[in-house]
Amino acid sequence: MTSDERILRSSPLRRLLGRPELGSVVGALAVFVFFAVLADGFLRPTSLSTVLYASSTIGIMAVPVALLMIGGEFDLSAGVLVTSSALVSSMFSYQMTANTWVGVGVSLLVSLAIGAFNGYVLTRTRLPSFIVTLGTFLMLTGLNLGLTKLIDSTVSTKSIADMEGFASARAVFASTLTVGGVDIKVTILWWLALVAVASWILLRTRVGNWIFAVGGNKDAARAVGVPVEKTKIGLYMGVGLGAWISGQHLLFSYDVVQSGEGVGNELIYIIAAVIGGCLITGGYGSAVGSAVGALLFGMTSKGIVFAEWNPDWFKFFLGAMLLLATLLNAWVRKRAEATK
Repeated sequence: MTSDERILRSSPLRRLLGRPELGSVVGALAVFVFFAVLADGFLRPTSLSTVLYASSTIGIMAVPVALLMIGGEFDLSAGVLVTSSALVSSMFSYQMTANTWVGVGVSLLVSLAIGAFNGYVLTRTRLPSFIVTLGTFLMLTGLNLGLTKLIDSTVSTKSIADMEGFASARAVFASTLTVGGVDIKVTILWWLALVAVASWILLRTRVGNWIFAVGGNKDAARAVGVPVEKTKIGLYMGVGLGAWISGQHLLFSYDVVQSGEGVGNELIYIIAAVIGGCLITGGYGSAVGSAVGALLFGMTSKGIVFAEWNPDWFKFFLGAMLLLATLLNAWVRKRAEATK
């Protein structure tokens, strides 16, 4: 009796080996056990809540960045765009003496417009995304600092804590929920929602097929009717949406914004996506993987604190995780291809 090739194609082992996030899940379990053994208090509910919060602040941006990388591009302006979004919301509300929700709305439009600008310039000029978004990164860095000094005569915005709408906006973007005596930050819910929506888009919609096709081979994708330009612009606007959510959290957590924040965070978002299984070359990855990559970041950053180690070692561990995760992901992918 001959075996049916369709049964082999759908075997659980092959499906498991084919998941982009497999390597990061193995790494996350190893890091969890490592700090659970060596760091006193790591397993306390309050400590785990802190880990999840740290992960969510990275994960909210890692999700759209991962989708963008699956589409074959990346964004060096993502970190400062978060700060830009917060600055627009704060300064518009304060200078116009408007309800803070008006500033939030204007900030959303600006964030999406900047994302669309990146995508439009990329598709029209066909320049590498490294060049396009590096230019945007530098422009936004200068604008953040220059406009804040020009308008507020300092490097930080004015407090908007006493303005109408602040309390309700804080409840949406920066509140704390108490569940079973443990404080849970609302950003964790935003993070999980984004992972769920992004996973649905990638795995259950035609747009998800377009994203994988564009990242795998954009010329072949264009030849079969995939709207390559619109897909890439949409992905950059997705990064703008994530920056808006993160920016509002930044603003409503502290009610003021430092204009120099965000520089360097773009690399953390990319690292989380790569650790989660995304390839720099595009066409491969998952939203769940980006969440696991962000979780690894959160566990490492807070685990070092709970273990009372010198935090100067954090970047070393982050770099080591990036290299190991990339090697493990490559090995897993080769194993998956070998079973085909």
